[in-house]
Amino acid sequence: MRDVIALALVAVLAPLGVLLFRLSVPAGGRHTADPAFRPVPTSVPAPPLHPTARQPKAWTGPSSKQVRAIFHAEEVQDLTPEQRERWWAVAFAEIGVEYPYRYPGDQFAALAVVA
Repeated sequence: MRDVIALALVAVLAPLGVLLFRLSVPAGGRHTADPAFRPVPTSVPAPPLHPTARQPKAWTGPSSKQVRAIFHAEEVQDLTPEQRERWWAVAFAEIGVEYPYRYPGDQFAALAVVA
């Protein structure tokens, strides 16, 4: 049984030894690179964009300052959560942003999953 284990270990470890030997010996032959050769980086200008290429669209939504002012408004702090949601929806509508809000009995109540 020991002979079988020893043969299995030799069969597994022999390729590893060959690999380590090849990595430790410097390569030779006509395909090896010249160690004195250092490529000089050249700056290549980027190709011009094609006229039909998609340009990134500018941000058209509200700024963070506008949104922060809406969510942290003093007149909203004393409202109930339902009233606060409606107030936020109206404030966003004034600046042209659709803000979906939920309330009891809305059209989504029929779609709710009851567990």
